[in-house]
Amino acid sequence: MAKLNKRTKTAIVTAALVFGVSGTAFAYWTQLGAGTGTATTGTTVAVVVNQTSTITGLYPGGTPVALAGNFNNPNTAAVTVGLVTASVTTTSAPGTCLASWYAITGTATPATQVLAAGTAVGAWSGLNVALVNQPATNQDACKGATITITYAVAAG
Repeated sequence: MAKLNKRTKTAIVTAALVFGVSGTAFAYWTQLGAGTGTATTGTTVAVVVNQTSTITGLYPGGTPVALAGNFNNPNTAAVTVGLVTASVTTTSAPGTCLASWYAITGTATPATQVLAAGTAVGAWSGLNVALVNQPATNQDACKGATITITYAVAAG
């Protein structure tokens, strides 16, 4: 019989171990798992309605003057808004020049729109303001008066 050198003996022992281990069955456990996590949705803040039209020269019974504007959307995502409405809420001469003497007429357009995130986005128009003639009332107190128009926008 031939003598095996040390290198050959090491190779044979290694091969035997590899074949021996690969033929061995391993026992193991299986187990299913479960867990929970959370996520939150974002919130929005109010969109600001801006008037971009300059209104001057209103007088009792005069032609209604067009109102127009845009929006500031301070949210980080686009939002959908609906119809813009307006009302005259105060005058610079309260008690003598009544806010109720002014009328907002028309329908704002577009009725619904998607506003991108950011400032000065979207646009609206279609509303008008007028100083309504009060035939039995002296409206001199409204000469030079400044009115406050309050705007609201519905959710779209």
